[in-house]
Amino acid sequence: MTDPSGKGLFSGLGRLVVLSDDPDTTLAFYRDVLGFRVLHDRTVDGYRYLHVGVPGQEGVGLWIMSVVGERERALVGGQCGDQPLLVLYTADLDAVHSHLLSHGVRVWNEREDAGGGSLHLADPHGNVLVVARPTVPAA
Repeated sequence: MTDPSGKGLFSGLGRLVVLSDDPDTTLAFYRDVLGFRVLHDRTVDGYRYLHVGVPGQEGVGLWIMSVVGERERALVGGQCGDQPLLVLYTADLDAVHSHLLSHGVRVWNEREDAGGGSLHLADPHGNVLVVARPTVPAA
């Protein structure tokens, strides 16, 4: 859908929500293992607003949200079912693979084909992430 000027209705993506029952552990993984940068970390009226993102793309990122109630707690680590929560792009899949292993991260479903390569991993809560090296650079 576009507006009358022919442009899209939206100017970009903002934040993807990751539910967490331990925001500090989640932050440590995304920041210290995956290299995300803290974009915003502030507590207001007892609620922590924690946003992280990939360096160079500060307008897009993850909002690490503390669970509220048992319904949300039941979704931690499985909010996308068996599907990946997130796909990250890299130019050097081998370096990412080695880095993940050096941090004790389990890696599986590694593949190489004409379209590039990819691997799967999980964050501390079990959310599946894919790291992909496309043959055509991601836009």
